[in-house]
Amino acid sequence: MLKNSSHQYGTVAIVLHWLMAAAIVFLFALGLYMVELTYYDAWYKGSLDLHKSIGISVFLLLLARVAWRFFNVVPEPIHSEQPSAKVLASVAHYVHLLLYALMFLIVLTGFLISTADGRAIDVFGVLSIPALPFSIEQQEDVAGEIHFWLAWSLMTLIAVHALGAFKHHFFDKDRTLLRMVNIKQNKWE
Repeated sequence: MLKNSSHQYGTVAIVLHWLMAAAIVFLFALGLYMVELTYYDAWYKGSLDLHKSIGISVFLLLLARVAWRFFNVVPEPIHSEQPSAKVLASVAHYVHLLLYALMFLIVLTGFLISTADGRAIDVFGVLSIPALPFSIEQQEDVAGEIHFWLAWSLMTLIAVHALGAFKHHFFDKDRTLLRMVNIKQNKWE
């Protein structure tokens, strides 16, 4: 099943979710590694180029994911009988919105860092993303500081998101997590 249903995520949503999750965690780890390198390290330029290329690729996946979500039904939350369930479902909704906002802002600040000198971003030698025709004073430093804190905020929110999924699975014993890992509909229903 490619498309979502009211009870299950489809293959496209699941693949986009996990592909982006893996890429974002990799980008974060690579970013932590990169900031420890000096200009004379052998992999200094290669790590920067890889980070930029994967970052742009994640942005393209994010656009696809948002479009897919917009044109597809979103499975309804699984409600428990607890009174706090409605509040937690509302919190989860805003966490998802914040995750999307952080991803967009991280890409924007990464773009501003990478193009501060007016050069385009080369994406795996296949695509070139041009710089803005203007720059802001200390653009690379300001955008770099914001990028750093947004990345840590995103990773923190991802951890909260994962803990919420584990709570559903291990404590509430519902299908919330299984819907995002199970490609076959109704296998556990």
